[in-house]
Amino acid sequence: MPTDTTRDNSWDFGLDSAIPDLGDSGDVEVSSTDFSDTYYDTEDRDLLAHGTTVVYLDGGDDDGGDDDGGDDGGGNGRVPGWRVTTPSVGEVITERIDAPAAAVPSAIADALWGLAGGKPLRVAAIVHTHRTRHRHLDAAGEHAYDVVDDTVSATVTGPVATATSWREVSVRAGSREQAIPTSVRRRMAGAGARPASASSTFERAIGHEALRHADPASPAAGAVLDYVREQIATIVAGDIALRRGANPVHAVRVAIRRLRSTLRTAAPLFAPDGLADLDDELRWFAGVLGEVRDREVLRARFASAVADLPDELVLGPVAARIDEELSAQQHHHRQTVTDEMRSDRYRRLLSALATWNESVPLADDQISKKALRRTTIRAARKADKRLAHALATGNVEDLHRARKAAKRARYAGELAAPVVDRSLGRSQAKRYKKIQTVLGEHQDAAVAARTIRELGAGAGVRQGENGFTYGILYQRELAAAAAAREAVLSGQS
Repeated sequence: MPTDTTRDNSWDFGLDSAIPDLGDSGDVEVSSTDFSDTYYDTEDRDLLAHGTTVVYLDGGDDDGGDDDGGDDGGGNGRVPGWRVTTPSVGEVITERIDAPAAAVPSAIADALWGLAGGKPLRVAAIVHTHRTRHRHLDAAGEHAYDVVDDTVSATVTGPVATATSWREVSVRAGSREQAIPTSVRRRMAGAGARPASASSTFERAIGHEALRHADPASPAAGAVLDYVREQIATIVAGDIALRRGANPVHAVRVAIRRLRSTLRTAAPLFAPDGLADLDDELRWFAGVLGEVRDREVLRARFASAVADLPDELVLGPVAARIDEELSAQQHHHRQTVTDEMRSDRYRRLLSALATWNESVPLADDQISKKALRRTTIRAARKADKRLAHALATGNVEDLHRARKAAKRARYAGELAAPVVDRSLGRSQAKRYKKIQTVLGEHQDAAVAARTIRELGAGAGVRQGENGFTYGILYQRELAAAAAAREAVLSGQS
């Protein structure tokens, strides 16, 4: 049967076992149907490694309830067509695409090109399901719950085709407001049912359970694993969104910063092999994205700054000229992102992230709270030291390094927050976020001042334009940088 993302009410049954009497007082309506799902992946199962599924659903007759191969959410039966399921932060996103079954639509293949490593998507498994639905009604004749009995046969393609079969029974509430009776679960278990062994139909068909992460050996280890995988999920979701022309640049850069910060501040918690290489590659791609994000931020900043000036101080088409220049630069760098995302280097990065997602290489599964506490304390001490030095020198580069150290201290607090006391978790994250924000304004103002000076120099040589307004904007950015420095200083006194 198709994937059921909430497996609590799904059980494995013997092919010849009988469903037990569930003790209902109402009627039971029985119906049957057959349908097939065709799953696609690369030969190396790259999509599965990223937690992504591509399946074509036939138009079989069913009245609902499945998550990657069921109805349309309104009880109107299975909808034929393509279904793409991808992981995101804290959720699974499912999309439907209406296209013929002959081949994977280009809209899907192009969006998943990076996750597939540029390899073609081919039929990986064909799964046929015979479904018998027992609709249980309560004494008043209202729909109480369904018992969905699926006998499944799967054929897996490859150098040698393999076939397997199994039976899975699920219990589903009649509506979202209803709960499955505890007695139903108890009677199922009493009949010899076992909790469903696979997290998805596709995994079970091919005998692959890599995506079923084992329970962490300690709460601290769980916090590290969750934090790392959350960032990887954001980066992977960003890859798909970027290929579809969306703009997740900021979210992806933040996820990369969080992941790189964790690799550095919590380095002793990870196996050292490949750690430096992964950090280098993440830094490279963050830099490629940063060129786009910088122009995006500057465009918004200057548009607001010009709009705030009195009309008599805006001489010439300043706003249009600035946006025109920065927009052209942004478009150029966005094309660079597109090009790099088709490079071998980028494919290797995604492959490394998929490996980490399957099995984060911890140095020790038994991470202690004490180890996480040491990580947060070290990061905080380093941030404080760099901040004190930067405030003493007033040097722009020192302030920039202090900002980066504050970010790492903030992310270390986020990492440890689920398991350490508040003073070293959420409170630390909150404190250094404030410092990061103020130092970020200093950095933004410094970059804006440099940029507006360059743009103003060009304006002075164009007919009908001059650098007067650019000079005003330049001075205001210098004042903003000075105010940020003062705000940090006063905040530390």
